[in-house]
Amino acid sequence: MNPPDALQDRRRRRLLYGLAALFFAPLALSFFLYYGSGGWRPGGHVNHGDLVEPPKALPALALPLADSGTTKPDFLQHKWTFLYVGAGACPGDCRTRLYDTRQVRLALNRDMDRVQRVFMASGDSDLPFLRADHPDLITVRVTPAAEPLLDALSSAAGASVQTADRVYVIDPLGNLMMSYAPGALPKGMLEDMKRLLGLSHVG
Repeated sequence: MNPPDALQDRRRRRLLYGLAALFFAPLALSFFLYYGSGGWRPGGHVNHGDLVEPPKALPALALPLADSGTTKPDFLQHKWTFLYVGAGACPGDCRTRLYDTRQVRLALNRDMDRVQRVFMASGDSDLPFLRADHPDLITVRVTPAAEPLLDALSSAAGASVQTADRVYVIDPLGNLMMSYAPGALPKGMLEDMKRLLGLSHVG
């Protein structure tokens, strides 16, 4: 017969082994699923916008403002930027895009100052409307001086930027890195921006 002390030691060891298995088995399984032959990967975050891969560096240009003066050449740097290109009169869809980007920026709360909005307007601008409804908006006139920027946006998006009706996202280093198709939901734009601002150490 086994001494009582030996039986008790074996029970304790079995208990310790059981506890260790409860702790380490899920960890070992997750490592096997991720790195092993199973090839399984957990689902990642899905961007709501269309990524530009690799991000495209945009030219630094001083452009005329709709009311008076000009921008600084680096006006698309130092902050995250929502950029929209449209007719200066801003009918219909244009007003929707500007409204959506305004609401997304406001919804960022404490981070809203890290984001700016730029409207590149072709033709005469409806300045009374823009000043009343979008006082934070930087409105730039589309002139021949803007062609290098428009060409860079068009080549990255694969379509003429002046007819694409897209909202473009530019990072604080001046790189085009994402755009939103017509009809993109503000909720998705807000989720993307919160993620970008949370991960970004610049801007």
